[in-house]
Formats: sequence, C-alpha cells, structure tokens
Amino acid sequence: MKTIFKTQSNEERREMILNGKVINTLLFLSIPTLLVGIIQALIPLSDSLFLNRLTSVEVASSVTFSQPVLNIMIALSQGLGVATLVMLGRLYGKGRMLAVKETMLQIFVFSFVIGLFIIPVCVFSAFIISKYTTAEIRDNVYIYIALYSLVMPFVFLAAIYNSSKNAIGRPEVTFIRIFLLLILKIIFNSIFLYVLKMGIVGAVMASLFSYIVVTIWMFYDLFLKSGDIKLNLRSYTIKLPIIKRLLKIGFPSMLNYAFLYLGFFLINKEMEKFGAVALNAQGIASNINAICFILPSSIGTTVSSMISINMGIGNVKKSKDVFKVGWITGVTISILTIALILPISLPLVLTFTKVQKVIEIADKALHIYTYSVIGFSIFMIAQGVFIALGRTKVPLIMSILRIWLLRYIFILVTQKYLGLYSIFWGNLFSNTLAGLIFFISVKSIDWTKDFKNKGSNNYINSQKKSLDK
Repeated sequence: MKTIFKTQSNEERREMILNGKVINTLLFLSIPTLLVGIIQALIPLSDSLFLNRLTSVEVASSVTFSQPVLNIMIALSQGLGVATLVMLGRLYGKGRMLAVKETMLQIFVFSFVIGLFIIPVCVFSAFIISKYTTAEIRDNVYIYIALYSLVMPFVFLAAIYNSSKNAIGRPEVTFIRIFLLLILKIIFNSIFLYVLKMGIVGAVMASLFSYIVVTIWMFYDLFLKSGDIKLNLRSYTIKLPIIKRLLKIGFPSMLNYAFLYLGFFLINKEMEKFGAVALNAQGIASNINAICFILPSSIGTTVSSMISINMGIGNVKKSKDVFKVGWITGVTISILTIALILPISLPLVLTFTKVQKVIEIADKALHIYTYSVIGFSIFMIAQGVFIALGRTKVPLIMSILRIWLLRYIFILVTQKYLGLYSIFWGNLFSNTLAGLIFFISVKSIDWTKDFKNKGSNNYINSQKKSLDK
C-alpha cells in the first residue's frame, strides 16, 4: 500500500475517488488520514506527559487553561483550511490543475501573512486573560500565551498544507508532516524540559523549533520538489477574487471554530473554580480521550474530500453513498475505540501523574467522556458533508448549539448537583444530541440544489477562463 500511495499520480487518485467503489476508496484514503489523526492526538498527549512528569501541577494546568485561548486564534487558520478544502476540491474534481496550483499559492501566502498579524493579538490577549485567572496559574498563563504567538504563522501554514493535500486526495502526505512534527516535539521537549529544565518556556520553545523544521520541509515539498503540483513563489501576484472567495467560504467556519473554542474556554473557567488539581485532571482526561475523538474526525475529513471532488462533477448519488458508508464506518470505529480505552483507563492515567486526587478525577472523567465519541463521530461526518457542499453556515449554527446551548447551559444548570463532573456529563449529553440533530439535517437536504449553487460554479468557471486557456 505504501508503494501505491507513492506511485499513484494525481490523475489516478482523482479517477479512483470519482469512479472507484466507495467503501474501498474511503478505507484506502482513510488509512493515512486515520494515522494522521492518531499522531495528532499523540502530540498533545506527549506534551501533557512531559509537562505532568517534569513540571508542577500548576504549570500543567496553566497549559490546559491556555489552550482554548490559543485555539480561538488558530480558528482563523482552521476556517481558511475549510475554505481551502472546498475550493481546491471543486477545482480538482473538474481537472483544473493550473487553477488548483494558482489558488493554492494564493492561499498559502495569504495565510502566512494573517499568521503574522495574529502575533500582537496573542500578546494582548495574554495580558487581558491572565488578569482574570487565579493567582496559582496567572503568571504561567501569561507566559505561555504570549510566547506561543511566535508559533502562530507556522501553525497557519500547517493547517493550509493539510487541507490542500486532503483536497487533492493526498492525505498520506499530511501523515508524513504530522509524524515528523510528533518526533520533533518529543526531541525538543526532551531537550527543553528534561535537559534544560525550562518549564513552561521550554514547552513553547519545543513547539516553536518543531514547527520551524516542519515548515522548512513543507516549503521543500511545495516549492522545490518536482511534481505535477509544484508551486512557484516567484510568480506570485495577489489575486483578490481568490482571496475574496476564500474569506466568503471560510468566514462561517472561522466563526464556527472561534465560538467552539470560546465555549471551551468558558467551560475551563468553570473547571478553574475547583482548583488547579481539577483543571489538571481534566487536561489529562481530555488528552487521552483525544485519541477517541480524532479517529471519527479523520473519517469526516475523508468524507468531506470525497464528496467535494464528486460534487465538482455533479455526482450526487456517489456523494450520498460516501456519507452513508462514512457514518457507518465512523460509528463502528467509535464503538471499537470505547471497548479498547475504557478497560485500560486507570493505567493510562497513571502514566501521567501519581497525584491521587488527579488520578481519581481523571479516571472517572474518562468513563463519562469516552461514550460521547459515538455522537461526536456522527456529528463530524455530517459536518463534513455540509463543508463539502459549501454550506459552511450550517456547521457554525450546529457548533454554537452543541457547545453553548447543549453543553455550557447543561453545565450551569447541573453543576449544583453534579459538581465538577457536570463538565464531563455535559460533553456526553451535547455530543449525543448534536450528532442526532445533524444526522437528521443531512438526510433532509437537497444535494442537487447545492451543486447548482451559483457561487461555487461561478468561481470554478472564472478559474477555468483565467488559468486554463
């Protein structure tokens, strides 16, 4: 299979996605995507392991608290990534390779510039947010958020790189990038946290150096390596229609992710009331459970890519088949994951910490958390459908519903009775109900209408005229 991934041309990959058997193509493309998902889950897991083993409870809990704040900024890159997937997927499905390359170049340059503008925003946010945290984590929260701003431009590039490769049916390339990032993070965490004992500053430095090396590799892959999709930075001149289309498609997703992470931040604020120990336990449970949540997310990404490419030529029936096979596969994987994780939850927690109270909370949290992966799986795969169809406002509405109405309100109402565990029960309640609602929504939409969407077709046609003469 490695040989197939390596030797298959972009045209052969496109033909497989358009005309191959759905289940075979989905599983074939999902192998690298699932591997990417596992590695993505292992990165914060390894970071958490280093922090919990080599620093204090206060430092580890500060990182847990800070992550949603940083993710609000990163939401911009994720929104741009969604738009990239839609735009490139449609063009690639039409076979407009020159348009694919020009659009990809435009998005990469624009995203890096946005990442640079985020740096001062992060520093300012660090100052404001740290003022309203408890004394035991205040200084560490400020240091972590402010310093992490330097990583932002590289995070933006990585997000676009992943979406670009997924859009053209090359998820195995994103696996190479993310695997390289994991290895580098382990190496640099060892240097900065274990050898140099730099604490929270070292945690940021490990991320910064890792992303710099990965960015150099991505630059080689995109601009120097020979291939049928090789970009030429020297030919770059800004093309506003592409940027406008990018922002139009991506803005709802930016809001989607921003509201999502803002909700997580407010939930962390609720957990903060119970102290650094509870916050640390939540971080450990969340990082372990990320493995469960990433897997169905990866299936959702593959589903989105396949539907986007098939809808590029108006193949509605094939696109519906992709969704059906996708959600069945996602639910199956979720059930298997639950069966694997729950029996070993306590040993997993013990690898992170020896603090008894942290162990108790984290283990109990996992036995609540983990069951929500089934609803989350359906939610993510259904979301992938709407993204592929260019209907990015729907995921925005659903995410607000899932995090704010179904989860945050649930926590506020039940906290009196469930204490800190209301946060974990809220996760189960919101994911299950949101998955059900989203599934019904997909089953009720008119797919043909989405193919006839004038905005999408006009964009493709304009690219054809300007780039494929």
